[in-house]
Amino acid sequence: MLLGTLLAQGGDITVPQPNTVKITDVGKLISGLIGIAMLLAALAVFIYLIWGGFEWITSGGDKTGVENARNKITAALIGLVIVASAWAIMRMIEFFFGITVISGTVSLPKPY
Repeated sequence: MLLGTLLAQGGDITVPQPNTVKITDVGKLISGLIGIAMLLAALAVFIYLIWGGFEWITSGGDKTGVENARNKITAALIGLVIVASAWAIMRMIEFFFGITVISGTVSLPKPY
């Protein structure tokens, strides 16, 4: 399958499309990347929260260990708030400006 044919002085140049690349819509690519980034961020928050809880349980009452675990849990909760805020801001942008980003494609509103 050929992506296109270019004309040059010496003749035609053909540029083949790689079989492994199937990106036909940049909007779907951007939307997919945003979705993956949000999912990875939420997963990282969850893992960090579990890690802090595990450190708290295994600290054995040591003040330094409990404080480190508490700091990890606090950082995980702050990260959760940041991820949720980013999602909410994206939804607000979609609503107020009529731009679709999260729902599968990136599209701009049609001019009147």
